[in-house]
Amino acid sequence: MILEARGLTYGYPGAADPALAGIDFEVAEGEVFGFLGPNGSGKSTTQNVLTRVLPTYEGQVQCFGESLAQQGQAYANRIGVQFEFPNLYEKLTAHENLDFYRRLFDVPTDTPADLLERLDLPRDDARPVGQYSKGMKMRVVLARSLVNRPQLWFLDEPTSGQDPEHAKAIRRLVRERAEAGTTVFLTTHDMTVADVLCDRVAFLVEGRIEVIDTPRNLKLAHRDARARVETREGDALVAHEFALDDDAGKAAFLACVRDHDVETIHTLEPSLEDVFLRVTGRGLDG
Repeated sequence: MILEARGLTYGYPGAADPALAGIDFEVAEGEVFGFLGPNGSGKSTTQNVLTRVLPTYEGQVQCFGESLAQQGQAYANRIGVQFEFPNLYEKLTAHENLDFYRRLFDVPTDTPADLLERLDLPRDDARPVGQYSKGMKMRVVLARSLVNRPQLWFLDEPTSGQDPEHAKAIRRLVRERAEAGTTVFLTTHDMTVADVLCDRVAFLVEGRIEVIDTPRNLKLAHRDARARVETREGDALVAHEFALDDDAGKAAFLACVRDHDVETIHTLEPSLEDVFLRVTGRGLDG
């Protein structure tokens, strides 16, 4: 395992309840592991502990087979971190931002020009990044997180601020990196992104993990065995729903399909967000 946490607990000074209340999880090499939950659930706190921004946690955390608390500079060389909000030197160009950042590492790094091109950013743009749109800034932050060719890549809402085309390209980039062996720890409240990207997900609410499983298993476990059929009845569309977990429902479904002009057929499967609500009793907005 690349990451293992046992009893991970963190409390902010003055807070009545801990932000993380003894959570357990593990992440395998090359896995895209999603930490999902509403704002304030503890997602960013977990990432901040794992990236050593918050060093004074309780419990046991191991990374690359060693205690996180005892990791030195070599750990920084092996991880990449993309934050939810753009935190760039806004008077510098994108190239200058990346070039400055890569000088902090003592391992081989990728060239700024190659990273900018990979994230669909202009290679030789003379504008300071302060003049960029939010989406462009976030792609610079994403490029920066890849400078040192990380083995463990922390992503916090990686498609935030992106148009559909760039969001799709970022999702494709994440999968490509994972397939090449990079381990990805993804924090998000976007269940669509998690469903597409993650091999496994953890549902986090109020600092506690409610469940860990694959998106497919979670949806299958909470599916409604029903189908919805729309048929054409003259000039009108008529909707029919059938239970598919008993013989009578199956027979009625087959009769409908046989005897009518069918426009659409859909199984009524829950989304990952639906499953989250059923498991946790909480919506993504808190």
